[in-house]
Amino acid sequence: MYNPTRDQARRFFLEAWQKYGERRPLTALETMAADLVGQHPEYHGLLASGEAALNRDWTPEDGQANPFLHLSLHLAIEEQLSIDQPPGIRSAFDAIQRRHADRHLAAHDILECLGETVWRSQRDSAPPDSNAYLACIRRKAGLE
Repeated sequence: MYNPTRDQARRFFLEAWQKYGERRPLTALETMAADLVGQHPEYHGLLASGEAALNRDWTPEDGQANPFLHLSLHLAIEEQLSIDQPPGIRSAFDAIQRRHADRHLAAHDILECLGETVWRSQRDSAPPDSNAYLACIRRKAGLE
């Protein structure tokens, strides 16, 4: 399992967006990342700042979400959907997407569940609870 450092994860998004802007070839994962950045124009200026973005911190006290965390959660969700892991996530996502009629809004519903699952895992020093994660998604889909 690949577990990048904070700087590696941030640099990945910076480089994918830069390569996209320069019309250079992208890997499949870079294409997915660049597509996600494209859906978040509020982050374009930050990513264009290059190295300056690598050292910035975002805290809840600032009232701003960490854009790299947000994009990373989006990327994790896209990967989960592509392999239907945890099993059932894709069908629950499809139900959410039908309700919103917008893929990005549907992904944000799942992003809330993933964020909560990661937070609980860190707080409890335990592995992520995939059953609770999927139950949260199913509730958002109106399936529970």
